[in-house]
Amino acid sequence: MEKMLIVDDNADIRQQLKWGLGDEYAVLLAGDVNEGLKLFKKFQPGVVLLDLGLPPHEHTSVEGFRGLAEMLDLNPHVKIIMLTGNSERENALKAMQLGAYDFYPKPPVLSELKVIIGRAFHLANIEEQNRSLQTAIELKSSFCNGIIGQCPAMQTVFSTIKKVASSNVSIFITGESGTGKELVAQAIHQAGLRKGGPFIPINCGAIPDNLLESELFGHEKGSFTGAHTTVQGKLQYAHQGTLFLDEIGELPFNLQVKLLRFLQEGVIQRVGGREDITIDTRTVCATNVDIAKAIAEGRFREDLYYRISVITIALPSLRERGDDVLLLANYFLRKFSDEYKKKVRRFSAAAMNYLRTYEWPGNVRELQNRIQRAIIMSDDAVIEPGDLGGVMEAPALPESGQPVITLREARDKVERELLAVAIDRHNGNIVKAAEELGVSRPTLYDLLKKHSLTPLPTTDKAPEQLS
Repeated sequence: MEKMLIVDDNADIRQQLKWGLGDEYAVLLAGDVNEGLKLFKKFQPGVVLLDLGLPPHEHTSVEGFRGLAEMLDLNPHVKIIMLTGNSERENALKAMQLGAYDFYPKPPVLSELKVIIGRAFHLANIEEQNRSLQTAIELKSSFCNGIIGQCPAMQTVFSTIKKVASSNVSIFITGESGTGKELVAQAIHQAGLRKGGPFIPINCGAIPDNLLESELFGHEKGSFTGAHTTVQGKLQYAHQGTLFLDEIGELPFNLQVKLLRFLQEGVIQRVGGREDITIDTRTVCATNVDIAKAIAEGRFREDLYYRISVITIALPSLRERGDDVLLLANYFLRKFSDEYKKKVRRFSAAAMNYLRTYEWPGNVRELQNRIQRAIIMSDDAVIEPGDLGGVMEAPALPESGQPVITLREARDKVERELLAVAIDRHNGNIVKAAEELGVSRPTLYDLLKKHSLTPLPTTDKAPEQLS
């Protein structure tokens, strides 16, 4: 039976809630924060009902906030529902910013409270399954050098890496920018027989054409103006290791000929040199351009393509990977929260919906950058769509270079738009709109009031309240 903790200084409410919830949950009771923390540490409940006003400061929220902070420090994944008086709405909203799952007014309505508690346990279980799955994937796929994915396309990629890593054949990796082509190349290197040798990456599109030949093949002293010493190229540095040629589709045509000779014969000549230098390296190439089109247009040699693509690995875009986006998002959330010592706990329901529906043109790289920025900039415990740059376009900048609106105004605008869409979608049905947005009915009413939104009248009837 799932365990939950109720911390409230009103003995009658504690007992009535235990009577009403005891058939479904193992209910633990505490009358103050210190007692609650002892039970929390001992039994690790998944959900907590926590009163904001507790002794010895019953008329303030000091103890409630202390209990919230210490419980979240002990278990960042616990779902804490704040019980509040009518005058504590502002503090309750602040508690949600600090990591509370939801808040609910006193005296509680048992039927409504059961729905919120059930949803909290359901979400906690899903998150635990995701964490367990991610851990299993990370353990199972450690050979992939940190690549994470559970969708069928990524499992095919992992299987291919396993099969080709121990061979010496040339690998060609295709995929949009930001899909992780260099990570796959590193994984092949680390899983292969050359993992003790160097991994040398070079971006063929980032180096000027007049310098790229020297960068790849090296040059002899005096071979051109400024060549004061003999310098070995990246190919020679990759001896007995792996050379990763990223964006090979940008390689100038004259260098394609020279690279083809190396791949066929295993020897190079430095710029200005006459001596053949034997190189033993494995070549992994990657591109995000349409190679077939480049060959048809005469920009890429067909014979070179066949030489570098004995095995081709096609990486899917992030929008094609389904729920992998949530798996990756939670991985980055934990990574950057730990790295920057921030107490960002989770994504809101609206943020998770944004993560699922956004197209991610920059793929995993864009996802990582957005979450990293959100965690650095956020002062709250919950990531909202506005923190990720969601829903609205980036605001235009006036000539002075100052934002047109503040971050708080931007967040309010995002919040209002989400509320309006949810209410409209469900024709004013508060219960369904609240469920979609992942908040309780009282919370939704407060948010509607905050944004001066008026839902359509409904025939919902309030259940009996606990006395």
